[in-house]
Amino acid sequence: MSTQARIEKMIKKSEKIMAAGGEKRVAKQHESGKLTARERIALLLDEGSFVELDRFVQHRCTNFGMEKKELPGEGVTTGYGTVDGRLVYVFAQDFTVEGGSLGEMHAAKIVKVQRLSLKMGAPLVGLNDSGGARIQEAIDALAGYGKIFFENTIASGVVPQISAIMGPSAGGAVYSPAITDFIYMVKNTAKMFITGPAVVKSVTGEEVTQEALGGAMTHNSVSGVAHFAAENDEDCLQQIRYLLSFLPSNNMEPAQIVETGDDPMRTDEALNSLIPDNSNAPYDMKEVIKSIVDNGEFYESQQYYATNIITCFARMDGQTVGIIANQPKVMAGCLDINCSDKAARFIRFCDAFNIPLLNLVDVPGFLPGTNQEYGGIIRHGAKMLYAYSEATVPKITLVTRKAYGGSYLAMCSQDLGADQVIAWPTAEIAVMGPAGAANVIFKNDPDVKAKTEEYIENFATPYQAAIRGMVDMVIEPKDSRPTIINALHMLESKRETRPAKRHGNIPL
Repeated sequence: MSTQARIEKMIKKSEKIMAAGGEKRVAKQHESGKLTARERIALLLDEGSFVELDRFVQHRCTNFGMEKKELPGEGVTTGYGTVDGRLVYVFAQDFTVEGGSLGEMHAAKIVKVQRLSLKMGAPLVGLNDSGGARIQEAIDALAGYGKIFFENTIASGVVPQISAIMGPSAGGAVYSPAITDFIYMVKNTAKMFITGPAVVKSVTGEEVTQEALGGAMTHNSVSGVAHFAAENDEDCLQQIRYLLSFLPSNNMEPAQIVETGDDPMRTDEALNSLIPDNSNAPYDMKEVIKSIVDNGEFYESQQYYATNIITCFARMDGQTVGIIANQPKVMAGCLDINCSDKAARFIRFCDAFNIPLLNLVDVPGFLPGTNQEYGGIIRHGAKMLYAYSEATVPKITLVTRKAYGGSYLAMCSQDLGADQVIAWPTAEIAVMGPAGAANVIFKNDPDVKAKTEEYIENFATPYQAAIRGMVDMVIEPKDSRPTIINALHMLESKRETRPAKRHGNIPL
């Protein structure tokens, strides 16, 4: 066979694989509101940057007539390219080929890019759209999932791992995304569950739709499994590009400095009148965030879940920061089980990837009640204490109003390693709410009312903490942005180590 004939043979083979499941199945994919695997990769990566690996890989299964089946690309497209010029590895499951089902060689293709991502110190993005394990391959398919989970775990905290659920993801398929750092789900098309509605009905008698059981908003607002919701495939892929812009490529690098054009010394008079005179009245902490970050721009993780706490990425003088902020508008900003989990995971991600932490504090306490106690609020709340104490990145805490008791500590007080603690004059840092404390101290005093007012005057302030050096500075609210940016610059050379150990034992 001539060289030219060999080249033509290779091109034909390639074209057949590139056609995926064929015209009919591709059309069906489009009709269901989904893009194909290759279309998704093209939108995620910089134009023309994709380099495909393992295009010619085939399965080895001979059971149940599988030896007669050709599965182009083994139902998954893998490779690498760039996002904003930076190297990123990617795999995209192809639902048009055997429902994107995962078999031995499908898994091997994914594992290869996982290992390359780790070796090269580059993020990995997985675009999931699969009917689950390829039943015909039985234990080989299960072993494939196991290998993927193992690589996810080894890479955790070394390179950012992002999962997008862009179709079904059931059974074992849900656990790889669950180990990764962030999960995106596309509304209406994405589904995640361990067991589907039919199995749920047969075992528990409950009737539930796929959407209610495992749709995008279920996991974004109820379970907290997902971090971001997208309107469609295009929106999802653009959001992933945006998230990557905040992150370093790996744990040995800082995030890129981005020129945002916002004056680092900008002040905002509106902050001076943001806090209501009635200390029980709510306000929106997002107004504080918008005021202090570059161009008022931030990207919120888990914005629909445990909304009594805000976790988001933003920039300050071009530097990425991770913000954890109580939200007085929701449950008065109390800490509870779900928000403790949400915050602790976000803190640990930022610490793993050299992203400084900014904590905005207005917290009256942990949420009381039997549901919380029986649900293990002690264990869950301890995750925040652990995560902040463990973190060695720069930690800056700004107390805007309430910071009471254990919740004051749990929002990164100086005692948990905050490098700079800043307070507004409206801050109330105390062992408990001043009215409650006065009731305990003066309950048998005939002059209880006057004594309580005097106590509030003295203790519902930042000054007791400042007197003891637990608050570094009390500032006018309008000066928050320049003060925080100065602190960030001061902390650029921070070096802090922890005792050598295999790993700690976080209270899970």
